[in-house]
Order: sequence, then C-alpha cells, then structure tokens
Amino acid sequence: MSGAHTGLARWHEVMEGGNAPAALAAIITEDAVFHSPVVHTPQHGRALVVAYLAAAGQVFADGQFTYQREIVDGNDAMLEFTAELDGIYINGIDLITFDDDGFIKDFKVMVRPLKALNKLWEMMAAQLERAKSQS
Repeated sequence: MSGAHTGLARWHEVMEGGNAPAALAAIITEDAVFHSPVVHTPQHGRALVVAYLAAAGQVFADGQFTYQREIVDGNDAMLEFTAELDGIYINGIDLITFDDDGFIKDFKVMVRPLKALNKLWEMMAAQLERAKSQS
C-alpha cells in the first residue's frame, strides 16, 4: 500500500471527525507546506498547515462539501471536490503529497470559478482572523 493510500484513509477519518486541529496535526509532517489558492507564498510548517486546513473545515462545515473523485499515483493524490458557499458553487481540487508513511507533506488547493475563489478568500480570511483572536 502506498503512502497516499494510507494517508488518504487518515485524511478522510480526520475530515469525518470534524477536522479538529489536534487530529490534523497528527497526520501532517513537521515541515509540511500548504499552497493556498489565494495566498501567493507557500505556508511552511505544521502549525500553519493545520491553521489553514482547520479554517477550511470551519468554512466548509455547512457548505455541502463533497469529494467527487480521487486519483492516486504513488505518494500523490488528487481529490476533486464541490461545495456551495452563500449560494456560490465551488469546484476545486486538493493535491496532496504524502511521505512513505502516509503523512501529509505538501497540500495544494486549487479552486474555480473566480467568483468561488473570491468568496472562499473572503470567508477564509474571516475564519483565520477569528481563530487568531481565540488563541
């Protein structure tokens, strides 16, 4: 079984469990990198990756988020998703690279259409700000 198959099983378990920060941290490498569709620079380190993924979990909690398909190649996986936020349809992909043990080491999100990207940016910025003020 590849690192991606092991990692995807963990990823889905964490997602189904509510995307809790502690659960996310347990499946992400210390030196992981997150590539946001709206932030131009990669975000380095487990803490930042967890912050972004936990915020996304909150943003999409009521957004009918659904994975439509998965493509796995070695330690890489592409997961296509759909959701709806404030009446705006979102279509995107999570491109995840796992290490050989199935831990996330690189996570890239791409979103379309532009209207959806703008709505996601607005909602993610608000969620990250709320999370920052609570810590």
